[in-house]
Formats: sequence, C-alpha cells, structure tokens
Amino acid sequence: MLTHHPLHLYRPPPLHLLRPPPSKLPLHLHHHHHYYRAHTITTTSTSTTTAIAATRRRKRGATPSTGAEEEEDDDDDDDVGGNEVDLGRAKGSGTTARGRRLLKVREERRRREYDRIHNYPTWAKILENACKDDMELRAVLGDSIGNPELMRKRVEERVRKRGRDFSKSKSGSVLAFKVSFRDFNPLDSFIWFELYGAPSDRDVDLLGSVIQSWYVMGRLGAFNSSNLQLANSSMDYNPSYDSDKASGQMPSSFHDISDVEFQDNWGRVWVDLGTSDFLAVDVLLNCLTLLSSDYLGIQQVVFGGQRMGDWEEGMTNPEYGYKHFKI
Repeated sequence: MLTHHPLHLYRPPPLHLLRPPPSKLPLHLHHHHHYYRAHTITTTSTSTTTAIAATRRRKRGATPSTGAEEEEDDDDDDDVGGNEVDLGRAKGSGTTARGRRLLKVREERRRREYDRIHNYPTWAKILENACKDDMELRAVLGDSIGNPELMRKRVEERVRKRGRDFSKSKSGSVLAFKVSFRDFNPLDSFIWFELYGAPSDRDVDLLGSVIQSWYVMGRLGAFNSSNLQLANSSMDYNPSYDSDKASGQMPSSFHDISDVEFQDNWGRVWVDLGTSDFLAVDVLLNCLTLLSSDYLGIQQVVFGGQRMGDWEEGMTNPEYGYKHFKI
C-alpha cells in the first residue's frame, strides 16, 4: 500500500546519485582520452579559421598563400578589426587585369591626343577643317582624316588626276607623259603606249579613235611638211594661198597600220608611215597630250622596240587582259 508523503517532507536524492556513471575506461587511459578531445577541438578551430581566411582572400582577389604565409594570415585573421583595415587597404590599392588594360588604353589615347595636338602638321589641320564645309574634299580624303601620311597620298592622287583645281571634271593626268625612241623605223615599227592602269572599254575606244583619225588624215596626205604655206605667215593681212604650188608638191601618204592592241596597261600599234613626213609624229603627240590630260592618263609613249613591259607575243585571250580596237 502506497503512502503519500506531504510536500514539506520531500527530500531530494543524494548528489552522488545525480552524477553520471563513472567511465569504464581504465585509469591509465583517462589522460589520453581527455588529450584526444582537446586536440580535436583545437584542430577543428584551426581549420575553421583557415577556411574563413581563404574565403576573405578570395573576396578581395588575393592568391591563397601557403606555409608560413598561412600562419601569418591566421594570426592576422584573429583580430577582426585589423582584418577590416587590411581588407579596405587591399581594395584601395590592388589592381585587376581588366583595370590594367583599361589604364593602358587610357594612356595610349592620351598619348595619341597629345601627338595629334603637338605633332599634327599644319596643312593636315587645314585640310581637316576644310572638310567640314567641302563635301567633295571630304569624299577625296575619305577615311584618311587623322592620318597625315594617308591624307597626303590621297591629295597627290587627286592632283595627279585632276590638277590643282579640285572642281575640274577631268579624268586624265596632269603629269606629262615621257616620249622616247628605240630604233624607230617609220616604215616598219611599233608605237607603244604605257597607261597608269588596265584600260576600260571606254579608254580603248578613246585611244583607238585617236589612232584611227590620225591614220585617216595620213592616208589623205595631211602630213606633208613641204607644203606649209600658212604655218609661218601672219593672218593679220589676209594671206594668200597658192593652190598650184600645193598641187605641184610630191604627195605624202600613210601606207598601212594595224589594229590597236592592249595587254594589261600596255598598248601598241604597228605603222608604216609611207611617204608621210615626221610631221605626222608631231601631230600624233599633240593629240595624245590633250587626251592624256583630260581623258586617259598616259605614262609614256615609245616609238620603236619589239617588246615592252610584260607583253606576250601571240596572247589574244580577253580573260588575260587582252583588248583591241579595229582600225
């Protein structure tokens, strides 16, 4: 039968009954057990501190250190306040690869701007300013603005083609072509024409038409220097012309001519001047001078010679740059 005791008569159990049961380990192992637990706690704490330090280094872009450097970082990481100061200093003074590239680009841009201001030629500045109001000049310079050497080449090319007047509607060359003779036989020789580039169909027609007209005039006896009655006469006093004298002169006639052929930038025509005088050569050169300056740029004219430039005898394939004009 259970007996109910009053609360004031209740007594707690003795303290030795509340203690945990004693370890069953032998006494000589108790010391090692406590050392192992302390060492484990210390190692875990050290690993945690190292991981925290590595995380902070990754955040500020630093390379993880090893050995003695890790120990120094661990010592520094123990002080939170010191860590915040070091982190702020790293953020303020450290640079990344992208930052260094941007800095290099800015320095290069500054250097180019300095060179443009202090070393830019005066004439280039004048041309650059003139382009703002001159659409044709701007088209001539194109993308060369800012590059003095390229601007100079563009202007020289324009001057060579159209002269110093940029508004002239010429497509030839203002440079006079060179004339030379190489064993020229007026009865059996070639006349060579070197152009600045491969001729277009229009260029072939222009030069071919000039040669054709020259031949027609020679065929009709136009080049007769023995009958130049008015060449040295004054036209102020109504000079007279002696037809009987003209008809009594020995006729001069252009005998034969070939088609005008072209290979790349070289052209040629074979001629037999017959009894025509060398006046025919002067007349031809006068015609070619105006043709070269206004319509078709010619570098040189050679009278005589069997082969000029890269001329290939017998090559008549249009795919290889061959063209011709039928006289």
